[in-house]
Amino acid sequence: MPDIVIADPSLVVLIGAAGAGKSTFAARHFAATEILSSDRFRAIISGDEADQGATRAAFGRLHREVTRRLASRRLTVVDATSVEPAARRALLTRATAANLTATAIVLDLPPDLILGRNASRRRRIVAEDVVRRHLDRLRVSVDGPIPAIDQEGFVQVVILRDAAEVDLVRIRRRPL
Repeated sequence: MPDIVIADPSLVVLIGAAGAGKSTFAARHFAATEILSSDRFRAIISGDEADQGATRAAFGRLHREVTRRLASRRLTVVDATSVEPAARRALLTRATAANLTATAIVLDLPPDLILGRNASRRRRIVAEDVVRRHLDRLRVSVDGPIPAIDQEGFVQVVILRDAAEVDLVRIRRRPL
């Protein structure tokens, strides 16, 4: 799967456990001005991207910025775990309100790879039990003959299951 075609403007939701490579993927394929990162909003709120106490306020700001950007017809990429259906639903609601489509790009890489990446991070290492919880929640969304995430309202769901596949991806934009 070398190409993922996304509408521009639209909402792109990166989904995966901590350590899956969402931020790296975002930086490789999108301009920094297009990416809204939950870690960055935690840092803005509290000065520390790992401060989980700032999560609620950080997501409040992130959601307001998603709403503003989509209303301005700007491509918006959300870099957060988004492993819970409710988190994705909140984002999809904003895309629908702006009359724009949403694409989900799921980094469903092998657990050992994700746990190893997380453990070797230079900056913020997420507790292993939290990463495992992310992985379990992701399984609920992407496993089965018809993955639950396919029924949520994304115009397309792209599930990347190995690192080589992630490295080969190219993002192509289709003007809306």
